[in-house]
Amino acid sequence: MSALANHAFVKMNGLGNEILVVDLRDGAAAPTGEEARAIHESGLRFDQLMTIEPARTADIATRIYNNDGSLSSACGNGTRCIAWLVMQETGKNRLVINSDAGPLIATAGAAPQTITVDMGVPRFGWNEIPLAEEFRDTRAIELQIGPIDAPVLHSPSVANVGNPHAIFWVDDVEVYDLGRFGPLLENHPIFPERANISLAHVTAPDALTLKVWERGAGLTRACGTAACAAAVSAARTRRTDRSVTVTLPGGPLHILWREEDDHILMTGPVETEFEGRFDPAIFAGSAA
Repeated sequence: MSALANHAFVKMNGLGNEILVVDLRDGAAAPTGEEARAIHESGLRFDQLMTIEPARTADIATRIYNNDGSLSSACGNGTRCIAWLVMQETGKNRLVINSDAGPLIATAGAAPQTITVDMGVPRFGWNEIPLAEEFRDTRAIELQIGPIDAPVLHSPSVANVGNPHAIFWVDDVEVYDLGRFGPLLENHPIFPERANISLAHVTAPDALTLKVWERGAGLTRACGTAACAAAVSAARTRRTDRSVTVTLPGGPLHILWREEDDHILMTGPVETEFEGRFDPAIFAGSAA
């Protein structure tokens, strides 16, 4: 029997990015990838499943599962969700959260249910993203969809903000069928660890619109690391300033790429939808 049978969970979202939170500080074992996928397929759907776990060198630790069962190193919207839950429980307004992307610092925002997360320093080296071949300038790499002489999408900026990201600059994010192109680009051979694929439209020196196909999750209403990657790539290519509002289908995030230390600060809201316990029947197939 799975350790998660009858275990409590909280369903949350960050701008519509669906997050399922499981508190494992009671000693319960972390789910396997098969169990995470089984939960999603049972109808309790999510974009990411986030755990809350004890940590020796931080307030808490987390691990992140995409809905296909694969692990992710970072999830900005999910980090805000678990931070808010623990802040409500402890009364703290600042937390250090250990993740596979390194320690993340979350602070309570001025508005209710708003959290700011320090997402750390972005990486731009081709081998840090990583890419399958060397590109000296990752502000625009040679990658396109469509005919060579008339590509539909081309020359994305690439960055790593805990996860690999490719950002295609367009005039209208709704013109392109990201549901069709997303899987092809996510699994392109240039990305040995797959990648999150974004369409970005710069609307002002301090604003851009974003649509995201998430690695391992598909189209989502919001992706915090993609918003961070798009914001720093826009500033790096002189399309915007270092402080921008990124509007996703689920709503706006504020991203500040701090000049003094290159850390990315992401600010946005969280919402609790409902609480429950896992039906043991969910795990019968995965255990078998």
